Amino acid sequence: MKTAVVWLSIAFCCCMSIHAQLKPIYQQADYPFWLHLPSDSILKSSPPVLIFLHGKSLSGTDLNRVKRYGVISEIEKGRSIPAIVVAPQTNNGWDPIKVKSVLDFVKNTFAVDTNRVYVCGMSMGGYGTLNFAGKYPELVAAAVALCGGGNVKDGCNLATVPLWIQHGALDNAVPISESEKIVKAIKSCNGGENLIYTRLPSADHGDLERIFRTDELYNWLFQFSKTVQE
Repeated sequence: MKTAVVWLSIAFCCCMSIHAQLKPIYQQADYPFWLHLPSDSILKSSPPVLIFLHGKSLSGTDLNRVKRYGVISEIEKGRSIPAIVVAPQTNNGWDPIKVKSVLDFVKNTFAVDTNRVYVCGMSMGGYGTLNFAGKYPELVAAAVALCGGGNVKDGCNLATVPLWIQHGALDNAVPISESEKIVKAIKSCNGGENLIYTRLPSADHGDLERIFRTDELYNWLFQFSKTVQE
């Protein structure tokens, strides 16, 4: 019965007007997540998918915590994002396989442009972003990782993905060396031809939250498209 209720809720969400675009989704993937649908006209034209991965401070079992900053917060403040947006919640770090289960749900439920799947995240979510793109580079059109880090063993996979890595030099929570290590690993593969690395000399950890409030972030991501081999 519980599963039936969830699916009825999803079906109802799909038929709703643009005035009620944000819904919590439970038990349909390995993480619970917020689902934002764009306007009906965009939804009917195979929209892109944007995955937002939160930082450690938003971890837990209360999805409302994910609204505190980032992409979902921006949507609630009125930002129009021409994409299906998913914002999962974890309580114990990001597992790229579990993140993919959220993406798989979206792809199996809606007609989306699989050439335009984007990922962004901050802090722990920055690690999650690079871990996901490193494991599934063939799925990711572009990614933005803020004040995080990554697995240097993924450097050559990440080198194939357009990446924008940003980190504050005054970060005391996640040292800037974490981003510098993965940047070095990426550059050792192809010289970093798909990489932008922004070192913010006067920024600390929390300062990078403001990047989600800029048009530049979304415009940079959405310019990219790729052919996905599935």
